[in-house]
Amino acid sequence: MAYLKAQDTICGKEGSAQVNINGEIHKLFNIKSLEAKMEKDKSEIKTIGSRATQNKTTGWKGTGSMTVHYISSLFRKLSIDYIKTGKDFYFDLIVTNDDANSSAGRQTTALYNCNIDTTILAKLDIDDDALEEELEFTFDDAELLEGFKDLDYLK
Repeated sequence: MAYLKAQDTICGKEGSAQVNINGEIHKLFNIKSLEAKMEKDKSEIKTIGSRATQNKTTGWKGTGSMTVHYISSLFRKLSIDYIKTGKDFYFDLIVTNDDANSSAGRQTTALYNCNIDTTILAKLDIDDDALEEELEFTFDDAELLEGFKDLDYLK
């Protein structure tokens, strides 16, 4: 009987993320967690001959969130620039899972045309030993640049 070996699971601490803003690459060393997902838009369709309400995919929306240590002013500077000029900023986000202990190898995903929804401009908290912030964003394109390897023993 085949089963997944524990050493082949992917450790969430192993990997990296970086953003490309106007051609400048910024490594997100302050990241704590990141998740991006696509949600399908669906229309309900009823047809003659079927009692079931069926669903037809009509589009999709990309959303994500990052929790980061509050130690970088990158997105604050860009947000204040938007406040002053009205010029919004978009960026590409490259996320790599890379656990050297896993036989699955690495996976690299690109998210394109990301746009931050909210930005904390200033923060203090007497009860917090390490300030954090949550950055929610949208994106409108994605690409799997490199996928995990299939594990031979599970075929």
